[in-house]
Amino acid sequence: MEDGVGGRGVPRPGGEVRGSRSGRPLMAALDLLGRRWALRILWELRDGPVGARDLRERCDAMSPSVLYQRLRELAAAGLLAQGDQGRYGLTSVGAGLAEAIAPLDGWSRTWAETLSD
Repeated sequence: MEDGVGGRGVPRPGGEVRGSRSGRPLMAALDLLGRRWALRILWELRDGPVGARDLRERCDAMSPSVLYQRLRELAAAGLLAQGDQGRYGLTSVGAGLAEAIAPLDGWSRTWAETLSD
């Protein structure tokens, strides 16, 4: 599957990814999550399934083409799935990622406070 950006497919551990020829799992994850809007989409899904229209609004009205491209990539990576009602939600692996980045959210809030002092 091509992502429309340089013809690279969905990053997977073990294959060449941005920043790593060996495809170390962390580098593959960083490549996937570093794509425009990918992390924001996952963050917006942390509280439960959301339809595409609502998800787009939560993501500052990103373009529909980018939204659907990222949804395809994140689904192909096993992080989200589309349910029977057409709503997108995190898989167990995606929910694990949401838990893993929660401490980073806390850190970023502390960082923001130190910059505003």
